[in-house]
Amino acid sequence: MYPAPNLAADKAWWTSVLGIEPYFDEPFYVGFDVGGYELALDPHASPCDGPVTYWGVPNVDDALDKLLAAGATVREAVQDVGGSIRAASVVEPSGSVIGLIENPHFALPDAPPQVGEGPGR
Repeated sequence: MYPAPNLAADKAWWTSVLGIEPYFDEPFYVGFDVGGYELALDPHASPCDGPVTYWGVPNVDDALDKLLAAGATVREAVQDVGGSIRAASVVEPSGSVIGLIENPHFALPDAPPQVGEGPGR
């Protein structure tokens, strides 16, 4: 997710660069499907914070609970960003931001483990 303080101009720039129109286009969030990956524009995010990488998860509430139990702190609580897409973010103990996104518009890969499902879990 990229900060987009001038959403119209940023949307036009990314549309030109990617050569595709966004699949989701609202004043509060613009999403592009780039080869099965989400490239999102957030008009409320600060460019000073830079982009945030979001992990695709089947259930954002469960994933958030697992990260909090592992010592992360909430940066942004779970919110519905429209189109049945739900997102949240945390700060892990070393200070890095981790985004979580539950997006029914995209199929998650079968092979990679989900948050909290790695070896030895």
